[in-house]
Amino acid sequence: QVELVESGGGLVQAAGSLSLSCDASGRVFSFNAMGWYRQAPGKQRELVAYIDAMGVSHYADSVKGRFTVSRDNAKNTVYLQMDSLRPEDTAAYYCYADFLVDPREHRNRRLWGQGTQVTVSS
Repeated sequence: QVELVESGGGLVQAAGSLSLSCDASGRVFSFNAMGWYRQAPGKQRELVAYIDAMGVSHYADSVKGRFTVSRDNAKNTVYLQMDSLRPEDTAAYYCYADFLVDPREHRNRRLWGQGTQVTVSS
């Protein structure tokens, strides 16, 4: 049973910082890309950032230069450091992990975290 457990989030004033973490556990062959989506009320879920197994990170244009995604492969944990937060960053943030249970699999499976609320006040 693979599980993702998120922590962090909360309420912060504009220009402030928050950090999120997401711990992955379970019997897998490998964790591959791990990252974060967010969903604001009335909006579609959007990709925020992800980092691949080699440590190469990718960001949505709206968060470039403000957010940093990182991972600790020894702990199977992905982090999201959010700086210079804006009210428009307010959303529920969901981590995800792509993984293979068996080396013979050809397609990654994806698991989602439970979500954590980030609220930025103006």
